[in-house]
Amino acid sequence: MRKWLLAAAAVAVFVAPGLASAQSPIIIKFSHVVANDTPKGKGALKFKELAEKYTNGKVKVEVYPNSTLYKDKEEIEALQLGTVQMLAPSTAKFAPLGVKEFEALDLPWLFKDDDTYAKAMKGPVGKWLFQKLEAKGITGLGYWDNGFHMASANKPLLNPTDFQGLKIRISGSKIADRYFRDLGSIPQIMAFSEVYQALQTGVVDGCENTPSNYLTQKFDEVQKDITVSYHAHLQYAVIVNTKFWSGLPADIRGELTKAMDEATDYTNSIARKENEDALAEIKKKGKTTLHYLTPEQKAAWQKAMAPTYKWAVGRVGQPVLDLIAKELDIKMN
Repeated sequence: MRKWLLAAAAVAVFVAPGLASAQSPIIIKFSHVVANDTPKGKGALKFKELAEKYTNGKVKVEVYPNSTLYKDKEEIEALQLGTVQMLAPSTAKFAPLGVKEFEALDLPWLFKDDDTYAKAMKGPVGKWLFQKLEAKGITGLGYWDNGFHMASANKPLLNPTDFQGLKIRISGSKIADRYFRDLGSIPQIMAFSEVYQALQTGVVDGCENTPSNYLTQKFDEVQKDITVSYHAHLQYAVIVNTKFWSGLPADIRGELTKAMDEATDYTNSIARKENEDALAEIKKKGKTTLHYLTPEQKAAWQKAMAPTYKWAVGRVGQPVLDLIAKELDIKMN
């Protein structure tokens, strides 16, 4: 795979940042793995609109949704090699680079709501995490919210024992792997583009994702039961190849930063409503049964998943856990 990416980098057709002209705009390839009609998909299109507007056409943004350019496991390597300039992966995708600290954001029941998440990521937590990417040739531009996970299978998932022996698809986070193991299930790492078929054919028994992703990917049509558990948060980090970004003319970079800041505010402002609307549409379609946890059931989930916090110290390190605990004013253990 790396040889293919190196070859692609050698023949990639885009103008070097410093050589842009009215005839030859700077090309930014923005790849992601979800549909255009999700919060992230709409955010990418908003960035394209604003970037091209603010630079007066000196920049052209090509958006590639639904893994049309790369599958999620290939994206970051492509970014580092320069065959794609911008991505918005889930934050768990940075662990293979040796930056495991981002996985702390996947801890179950960590953020009480979207506002709490947004405040943390605009503050010391988000900035500290982005600094960890600099040595990898990656610059962080913003954090995009996609709301909270639901859990699904072809049977109701109401108590921790209901997960026993189920193969549950995860995106790759070792934190998610741990809390599903704490529930007694068998996590399976799988590319997002492969999940629908895997659910349909029984390769995996269930998954976790946000309402907007369940709807746009039609996961609700191949899962008989969905629990509106909201047990963990899904966030994306918008990142860019540092060499490319640093090589842009200062005025262009400034306009793109403005466009990204506005696209980030837009994406995060619509994420909550998009998920609410998606959940309502899933209910309306009636392809699956929605379940809601009682306070006692929620407490049982939290108790079953609690060991993940102690385990996480060895995975992500105490410093990031202390930083998050201070920002959220909570106790980790």
